[in-house]
Amino acid sequence: MSTLSDFPITHRWPPVRPDVIQLYTLNTPNGIKTSVMLEECGLDYDAHRISIGDPEDQFTPEFLSLNPNNKIPAMIDPNGPDGKPIGLFETGAMLIYLGDKTGKFLPREGAARYHTIQWLMWQMGGVGPMFGQVGFFHRYKGKEIEDPRPRTRYYTEARRLLGVLDRQLQGKDWITGEYSIADMAIGPWLRTVRVNYEAETETGMAEMGNVQSYLERFLARPAVQKGIEVGAA
Repeated sequence: MSTLSDFPITHRWPPVRPDVIQLYTLNTPNGIKTSVMLEECGLDYDAHRISIGDPEDQFTPEFLSLNPNNKIPAMIDPNGPDGKPIGLFETGAMLIYLGDKTGKFLPREGAARYHTIQWLMWQMGGVGPMFGQVGFFHRYKGKEIEDPRPRTRYYTEARRLLGVLDRQLQGKDWITGEYSIADMAIGPWLRTVRVNYEAETETGMAEMGNVQSYLERFLARPAVQKGIEVGAA
């Protein structure tokens, strides 16, 4: 696609400023990841709120044309590689793309780059899916299920993952030592365990000092505070 108007999603959610990144999001932990990165990098963007509870948003042909997996967030950069627009979905891909585009929060080469990416993948493959199940069985519809085994399983796995994080943070402010896209991926999920799921006790997070201090450092960043609000209204 050679122009922004070639993307069907822009017909339903018209750009306010066609020359800046178009972000389609909601302030869920996954949505917050990308808005925080955009704020940290100082990039201009238009934010379009996508309601995940409304089939007239999330499952429309226009949204599916950008993200066939029908999840938020997704984005279009009108100034992509070779000066052509690029559409992206999956937060890991979006964070890597923005890191490469700006040269910020992701080392360009060497071992540090791959150490950062491995912790990003750790969040994508473990923390996100497992914490999401904690939310379902602890706070949302799944709490109505009487069988305790699913709930116990996800509490236990969340506790294990948090233990990995707590040990990795020993003596460090950030997951690899330097603030990076890996922290922007992990931090929103820790916040969700505390704020949305209210499951710090059940997951053991309440007793993990390194994790608690890490979350407070993350939440104190001005760009994080701004990024959390994006997609809220």
